[in-house]
Amino acid sequence: MKRPTFLSLLVAATWLPAQTPPPKLRVLVMTGGHGFDRLPFLALFMGNPAIEFTEAVHEGKTATAWERKDLLTYDVIVLYDMMQTISEAGLKQFAAVRAKGIGLVVWHHALASYQKWAEYETIIGGRYPEADGQAGKVTETKGYQHDVEIPVTILDAKHPVVDGIENFTIKDEIYWGFRVGTEVTPLLGTTQEKSGKVLAWAKTTGKSKLVYLQLGHGPTAWTNENFRKILAQAITWVAQR
Repeated sequence: MKRPTFLSLLVAATWLPAQTPPPKLRVLVMTGGHGFDRLPFLALFMGNPAIEFTEAVHEGKTATAWERKDLLTYDVIVLYDMMQTISEAGLKQFAAVRAKGIGLVVWHHALASYQKWAEYETIIGGRYPEADGQAGKVTETKGYQHDVEIPVTILDAKHPVVDGIENFTIKDEIYWGFRVGTEVTPLLGTTQEKSGKVLAWAKTTGKSKLVYLQLGHGPTAWTNENFRKILAQAITWVAQR
């Protein structure tokens, strides 16, 4: 049998079909219940070539975005909302998301959502607790502070969400007095004296992968290259690609 020559292999290779790039991740970004600087916020997602995103704004005081008919068609849902009321239909859809394995990125003030829904804390792995009628109240035991220079430490260097990230500093908002579940995998921490010590974690809820990011209050943080990379990698990881 005649052995193929280098030239014949090269010619054959030119006829191989080109590999098509993977389809972009479909990301639904939920907002509502807390103000934010919209244009630089949306630029975070516009600048990510791996995704196509849709913003879903909750209407009124109820988390209506969970009732979308196309909800289960997305690969990832990002929660940048801070809602307290969710309908029965919304609860069923939330459960369906976890049953299907749609990825969840819970971000910043979404840690304070659904204060009277106990299961939410179990689902996301933590809670910023607020008493009735005392939303936003700052005390020595619980509160927040803007524009703090935060030293960030990588707690699990092998995790894909923080791959390629080294310890860094970011100017951002800190929280203290929030709870973190024992079942989570801590990803980011800090030695900042007043801040809660875990700044990001990963977990599984139902069939879904979930990441919580405490960092990312506003444009000062959003322009930090480390934060942008972590957010992008969190979206990819929870999508289970």
